[in-house]
Amino acid sequence: MNKPAVLDQILSVLNAELAALTRAAQGAFAAATDPDSKAENKYDTRTLEASYVARGQAQRVAELQEAVRAFGALSGNTLDSTAAVTLGALVTLETPGEKTHYFLGPFAGGTEIVHAGQEVVVITPASALGQKLIAKRAGDTIALRPGLSAKVIAVA
Repeated sequence: MNKPAVLDQILSVLNAELAALTRAAQGAFAAATDPDSKAENKYDTRTLEASYVARGQAQRVAELQEAVRAFGALSGNTLDSTAAVTLGALVTLETPGEKTHYFLGPFAGGTEIVHAGQEVVVITPASALGQKLIAKRAGDTIALRPGLSAKVIAVA
């Protein structure tokens, strides 16, 4: 699996999400500051609700900007086949009858992409699987849950 291409795809997904969320945040800000959304009586909370939405979206935009920056910093990170799993590693696990691919990223856990017909899921070091993978090498085995283990077959 081509790690630079996987990283580019992850960045592309994050940038698209950032662009969409930025537009939504701008719309929420406009709604919160629009004179037409002014309270009509003491029980009307439209402006307050719109400001909460705008603030939440602005925080999410800032988080995505940080994620894009952090993933961009990983672009020169290359590991050899004997390296231990660290931040920025592309890991292939094998369970009985199935291979799964994970990218250990600094943010955006749960983001999924399809590369070369195979799904790659971004996980973070804070996730349960991420914690189990840190410092493992190709050939190591990890317990996924009672009765199910996976073998690390590739680290890139």
